[in-house]
Amino acid sequence: MLRRRTLKPPLRSIRPAPDAHAAIHLQDAVHVTKTEAAVARPATPRFPVSSESKAFYRRFFPTTTALDWNDWRWQMRSRIRTPEELARIFQLSDDERAAVGQHKGSLPVGITPYYASLMGLDNPSEPLRRTHIMTGDEYVRMPGEDNDPLGEDHDTVAPGLVHRYPDRVLFLTTGTCSTYCRYCTRARVVGNPGGEYQFSTRQWEQALAYLEVHTEVRDVLLSGGDPLTLGDDKLDWLLSRLRAIKHIEFIRFGTKVPVVLPQRITKALTQTLKKYHPVWMSLHITHPAELTPEATEAFTRLADAGIPLGSQTVLLKGVNDSAEVILPLMRGLLMRRVKPYYLYQCDPISGSGHFRTTVEKGLEILTALRGHTTGYATPVFAVDAPGGGGKIQLAPDCIVGRDGDDLLLRNFEGKVYRYPDPGGQLGMGKPVAMAAE
Repeated sequence: MLRRRTLKPPLRSIRPAPDAHAAIHLQDAVHVTKTEAAVARPATPRFPVSSESKAFYRRFFPTTTALDWNDWRWQMRSRIRTPEELARIFQLSDDERAAVGQHKGSLPVGITPYYASLMGLDNPSEPLRRTHIMTGDEYVRMPGEDNDPLGEDHDTVAPGLVHRYPDRVLFLTTGTCSTYCRYCTRARVVGNPGGEYQFSTRQWEQALAYLEVHTEVRDVLLSGGDPLTLGDDKLDWLLSRLRAIKHIEFIRFGTKVPVVLPQRITKALTQTLKKYHPVWMSLHITHPAELTPEATEAFTRLADAGIPLGSQTVLLKGVNDSAEVILPLMRGLLMRRVKPYYLYQCDPISGSGHFRTTVEKGLEILTALRGHTTGYATPVFAVDAPGGGGKIQLAPDCIVGRDGDDLLLRNFEGKVYRYPDPGGQLGMGKPVAMAAE
């Protein structure tokens, strides 16, 4: 009946049935103090702590308790941010040490202790570590790179509000992230020293005023920084204001918190979010190593709160640029009730050349997924066009050509099939190199 679940202490006293035996037990029970009950049944952390996490904090944070470790605010306060903290935990390469020491301005190093516990402490080439500890390549600017490659500043209509698509807006709620990815599209604005924790309702009010008069806006994407680094009270205030605008139909979050700070997904947070349905969430997930028991618990809480979950994965050279990595990641997400949504070509942000693959690599991975796993586990491959062109979806070209009224199509096995398409023009002018079955 318990399905291998560990029983949790009851949140309130349980009243036994009023029969004779129960009355005797009740009389005995009144002499047990709350302190004695706590000793008899010690409290256990409500959030899972994997054996890897436990070994990590016992080694590097020896005075920390499991309750501290599962406190998301403790995780935020204890982020690894200085060269000294990095060197205490990681065996830094000469390249990493020099790059960290050279850094100034926005996009600092910032890694939650939990997320650091997933990284290779002695291996600079470990995928998650590569995405969060800077190297000298970050200071090399390649042709076509830009500090604002997507032209968001051009489409900013109010502080933090980007209106590019006709019916939806991007609402940048904060400049704070719990961790800072080295390929971040908004490297120019996130994590600015001294300004990371500022909360300005005045700026939000200007964005809300714009939304109130632009009735064409149906969809608001909350991003940043990471909106889930805001406290519950601030989120509650903002969501209530957005819900009061009648033409806004649904609200989305763009966040990496559930995989880098899963402890943030508290029951209080999910109760807050549930009040404002329909609420959707796009999760920034990079690698199968992120699919831990802690992240699984975070996904479960969000899904159980009725929040549809989708994934956004950035294609990164040497990190996840193969079907051998992407396929188990997408399957693992699906098993955790997260729908693979986008596979993004890495944006040409300044200093990101060492992370970018060719566009052909993304199509190659998509080809390897199609027909070899369910369509539910196959994301959309997209390039966010530089200069504000928006997302452009790409797919493997399955059109071989045309033979009269037949359209010739290639399937996932490379075989060509005829599809009757009288009067169609698609495929005309393509040289037909393969015979159709």
